Amino acid sequence: MEKKDIKWGELGFGYMPTDYRYYAEWKNGAWEEGKLTKDNTITMSECAGVLQYAQTCFEGLKAYTQKDGSIVTFRPDLNAERLQSSARRLLIPEVSTEMFLHALDETVKANAAWVPPYGTGATLYVRPFLFGSGPVIGVAPAPEYQFRLFCTPVGPYFKGGVKPIKICVSDYDRAAPHGTGDIKAGLNYAMSLYAGELAHSRGYNENMFLDAGTRTYVEETGGANFLFVTKDGKLVTPKSSTILPSITRRSLVYVAKEYLGLTVEERQVPFEEVKEFAEVGVCGTAAVISPVGEIDNHDEKIMVPSGMNEFGPVLGKLRETLTGIQNGDVEAPEGWIRKIC
Repeated sequence: MEKKDIKWGELGFGYMPTDYRYYAEWKNGAWEEGKLTKDNTITMSECAGVLQYAQTCFEGLKAYTQKDGSIVTFRPDLNAERLQSSARRLLIPEVSTEMFLHALDETVKANAAWVPPYGTGATLYVRPFLFGSGPVIGVAPAPEYQFRLFCTPVGPYFKGGVKPIKICVSDYDRAAPHGTGDIKAGLNYAMSLYAGELAHSRGYNENMFLDAGTRTYVEETGGANFLFVTKDGKLVTPKSSTILPSITRRSLVYVAKEYLGLTVEERQVPFEEVKEFAEVGVCGTAAVISPVGEIDNHDEKIMVPSGMNEFGPVLGKLRETLTGIQNGDVEAPEGWIRKIC
């Protein structure tokens, strides 16, 4: 199969419409049979639930061309489970794992020419999402919904590729205690936009959000989970009921323990402890791992010992191993890789 004529190595992290996308509608209490379409537009009521009350959630995962030429996805069953969790919290009809995986397989297969070749550093980003499409004027769940899935080829999430980034502690809160911080709701990301743009305008790549209850513990960036490495080589990840359960982080924790033999601590991380770590990184589907070189908290500047030029040794090896599993260079744990074609 011939790939699209794209300069894969020059791709950024942006939207490029591909040939096909998948959609299904929920009406009269059930999901109708989904199908592929070439139409990348959506028509719905001006009073749609998603427009009035932000009733929407989404997922993000990637498809890869492995060394043997096969096209695969990475642990998509966990994305299906997380989308179901988000849907339950927002009173959106759940999409079964079977339906989710069928939609994923069909969409990626139909866009196989858009999956970047092995070794280019680019991937096919896949975005499944759910939203209330039926009209609702009173504060209530929408009467109709759509499940959609599209994909787009992407390069590195942060401009300039994988190199240490500079972040700041945000004065704003990402998620309230007992709120929706642990689901992938669109409203969570809308709330982070202002703080994100403010950080960018001041020369930072990302925010570090602290817990809203006490503002003393590290949470996440709003788009990625944190990873810390102690001076004696332990991997530490923040634990909180308002942090999104990252599939990448969960996979990295397993790789750290089972592949690299590291001690892993999943616990609350006081911000005051951050200055004691040897390495800092953020992880997620889009970035995999991006190292952090500097963390600013108003007048306080924390320079991470691993520096602003390259990965620290532990996070670098972690990223290398996980991307090796995704690309087929390292043997994967059973069930992690789903072959599509």
